[in-house]
Amino acid sequence: MEKDCTVWDGDIAKVLITEKELDETVTRLSHEIARDYADKNLLLLCILKGSIVFTGDLMKKLTVPCEIDCMKVSSYGAGTVSGGRINILLDLHRKDLSEKDILIVEDIIDSGRTLSYLVSYLTLNGARSVKTVALLDKPSRREVDYTPDYVGLEIPDEFVVGYGLDYAEKYRTLPYVGVLKPEVYSQ
Repeated sequence: MEKDCTVWDGDIAKVLITEKELDETVTRLSHEIARDYADKNLLLLCILKGSIVFTGDLMKKLTVPCEIDCMKVSSYGAGTVSGGRINILLDLHRKDLSEKDILIVEDIIDSGRTLSYLVSYLTLNGARSVKTVALLDKPSRREVDYTPDYVGLEIPDEFVVGYGLDYAEKYRTLPYVGVLKPEVYSQ
């Protein structure tokens, strides 16, 4: 049953990725990850808050054992542009990092700074291995040389919301990924 999202419909310029396309993408990624982590000690590391929906759907589809944990990291200030500085708001505190093959689960990669930083940070803190999966990729916005290990979909340089992605803590509950009208975030 489709979720009634009419309250936000006036703010969405267009649906970029449908619920069905998201489900197919997460299914494909889960198969790739399960294949590569069949003999590993997988820890899914959800980057809060935007990745929570993606992480939940991904772990439900995985056919290999895994643990989950969370970090909260920010590179955005108040607005729509990355500030360039990575702030760890909720860190990963585990004594068993050297036994874990971490897969960082990120909703979207644009500049590449956050994922590049986190891979280095977790590696320096002793993780056995660190890889990344990004549901959405905006390579046109890349500021550092970084490519995720797994990519769901490449998208154009548009401001997207839904499926966990937000603007000012709104729109996360949309079951699709939509392009937000510029007048909504440029006020």
